[in-house]
Amino acid sequence: MSLQEQFGRDVLLTGWGHSRFGKLVDDTLETLIVQVATEALAHAGIDASQVDEIFVGQFNSGLTPLAFPSSLALQTDAGLLHVPSTRVENACASGSAAVQQGVKSILAGTARTVLVIGAEKMTHAPAELVGSALLGADYDMAGKVSTTGFTGLFATVAQAYAARYGAIDDVLGSIAAKNHRNGVANPYAQLRKDLGEEFCRTVSDRNPIVAAPLRRTDCSPVSDGAAALILTTEPYRSATAATPPVRLAGFGQANDFLPAARRDPTEFASARVSFQRAMSMAGVALDDLDFVEVHDCFTIAELIMYEVIGLTERGEGRRAIEEGWAYVGGKLPINVSGGLKAKGHPVGATGVSQHVISAMQLTGTAGDMQLPRACRAAVQNMGGVGVANYVSVLEAV
Repeated sequence: MSLQEQFGRDVLLTGWGHSRFGKLVDDTLETLIVQVATEALAHAGIDASQVDEIFVGQFNSGLTPLAFPSSLALQTDAGLLHVPSTRVENACASGSAAVQQGVKSILAGTARTVLVIGAEKMTHAPAELVGSALLGADYDMAGKVSTTGFTGLFATVAQAYAARYGAIDDVLGSIAAKNHRNGVANPYAQLRKDLGEEFCRTVSDRNPIVAAPLRRTDCSPVSDGAAALILTTEPYRSATAATPPVRLAGFGQANDFLPAARRDPTEFASARVSFQRAMSMAGVALDDLDFVEVHDCFTIAELIMYEVIGLTERGEGRRAIEEGWAYVGGKLPINVSGGLKAKGHPVGATGVSQHVISAMQLTGTAGDMQLPRACRAAVQNMGGVGVANYVSVLEAV
């Protein structure tokens, strides 16, 4: 049963905007929000007065002094005055959480057109603050001092995976190299340089170990950036939109236990459930997808996601790299955008960005990133170490 059959209406992505990701010293949280919201409204061909509700995905956790950003969206246009606006936070999945809140408002009939924004400012903060803010998303490490931060948590995952299934240093390097190569074609990406497999696989002064076995190239960068999209349904989409719409075919969410002791570090069990829920709602199988954007905050996360989505069996994720399946031109390209690894990871913006980049692919407007065939895709976004999990299935109309 499709989303439309289950709820009696379609949910469409009709407009979007995306900033460059990186160290944006001349931008504030406000300017980033205004930029992408303005772009999304113009792309959708609608006036601000047609927006019924706004959701702003932002993690923050002390990264910026302003802890109440929802009404910054109103700075975009006076026509947004009095529109309900809510900040949504669910760790690194805050952006997709905001998207799903918008979807649910439309399905509930309380809104016809929703503006969703994801935004984060991070690069201005000292490394110690960034590290402690991110650790606020972990049950065991919140409020504690750590020299390796979230990298250390995913290093533990990589160690457990290697102990169970064998050495993975080489395949992690290949994943990093793949995503850096893909990122070259993404004009929004923070890191647009093809580093090559040898560099990514080798520990060096320029690519040191951050937390064994994860090297610098295995870690997504600290980033600023924002993305926005317009959600609506028939008959409320505008005939003057810049592109055809993209349909949300299915969505899923699943949360796992917060204490690490209650989770198998190599399973990402709730990530699998969220993927299965979205695919089931959409009524599609893995072979029906043309590409997937996954949450590769660290390369070990992408490796495990190959197994979570069913591209390989458990413990065989390396086959997706060794046999070329995850590459552009392969069976199922993964992170054509460069992923978080190369595109960047402004936490609250990431989930919205994944939807926007996928919508560009599905409307044939992805420029140098464009795949020869892009009719249906999945977006997977994760908060914590596999704790808060969101998946969307998107398809061309």
